[in-house]
Amino acid sequence: MIKKLLNFFKEYDSKDDKEPRSKKLFGLAALYSTPNEIITAAAKTAEKGYEKFDVYTPYPMHGMDDAMGMDSPKVGYVSFAFGLLGMCLALLMIGWMSGINYTNIIGGKPFFSLPPSIPITFEGTVLLTGIATVIGLIVLFNRMPDINSPLNDTDFMRSVTSDKFGLVIKADDQKFIDADIREFFRSGGAVDIQEIYYRETNLGIKTPLFDKKFLGIVMATAAVTAVVSYITLNIVLYQVVPFDWMWNQARINSQSRSDFFPNKAGMREPVSGTVARGFLPYEYKGMPDSSVKLLSNPLAVSKKVMERGQERFNIYCSPCHGYFGEGDGRMRDQFPKPPSLHNQKVLNWTDGNIFHVITNGQNVMPSYAEQVPVDDRWAIIHYIRSLQRSKNAADEDLTKAK
Repeated sequence: MIKKLLNFFKEYDSKDDKEPRSKKLFGLAALYSTPNEIITAAAKTAEKGYEKFDVYTPYPMHGMDDAMGMDSPKVGYVSFAFGLLGMCLALLMIGWMSGINYTNIIGGKPFFSLPPSIPITFEGTVLLTGIATVIGLIVLFNRMPDINSPLNDTDFMRSVTSDKFGLVIKADDQKFIDADIREFFRSGGAVDIQEIYYRETNLGIKTPLFDKKFLGIVMATAAVTAVVSYITLNIVLYQVVPFDWMWNQARINSQSRSDFFPNKAGMREPVSGTVARGFLPYEYKGMPDSSVKLLSNPLAVSKKVMERGQERFNIYCSPCHGYFGEGDGRMRDQFPKPPSLHNQKVLNWTDGNIFHVITNGQNVMPSYAEQVPVDDRWAIIHYIRSLQRSKNAADEDLTKAK
């Protein structure tokens, strides 16, 4: 069965080889042996004013475009136009979805926000640019699907796809004179000159784009692709080979049971004695403030540190202690009133004692270690010292203020 299919495709592929040629001349073709010869021949052909000619080489050759006098390819204009269209369509799609059809505030941004729309806009631009470039090259410039060129299945084409270099001047060129062109080819070092005639099908069907067989093959291919894709994505991946790897994972949800551990608890406590990377445990945790001896403020006093301390103090401390640390916060007796930060006990405390209370908590005051980072706690202490000094200013402070 497989052998019969292979033979069928071989016969189908080679049937054009046996197709009779017409008596209408397509053009004259010349073969050259070296790259230099074909470059020179192309340049001289352009100098003589021939317009309908082409060059065929077994591999790309730099400088051939200039030698042939070719302008820059127009496919770039097609790519730019469709890339611009893709950008506009993507922006219109996002604008309509976010700003009209499904208005939803996300992260405080407006309904339509340009920065988060850039990735999708970029993808839309690239998508249409790529498609337009391929279609432009295939359809507009390579004249696809009209691939039944008179040059196909000729000795000339077999040679230029192997080890020779060829140049063809078409018969419909205004300056085409058979004898002159033959002499021109010979003077340029051509090793062979061939006459290329049209096939009968070349003179009849201009392009198979609207041919019934061609359209039928395209539609059949689309139908088979759709059916195979549907079966694969909706049946094979979900029934034959279930595509459930994302929701059936080897993981444990929070507060859920686990049969892996002896106590059947999914959530585990940290291993005793371990310390998280980049984290330094507080050595006085749970101890009274009097035990804090060797703990000093590592931050130098600066405007930036003081401003940071004031900002953090106003956020975390002022609700209870008040903006000036006098214990007259905004809780209004809904919470036990804290002592003033200007009393003699706090004034005699070291920075380490205050840091300990913020970190460990004291009496009804909870620990703020989870809310306030270490450096921010030290910055708050600097600000507390400035409040204390402003309340208990010395004579030299007043002199400096003046």
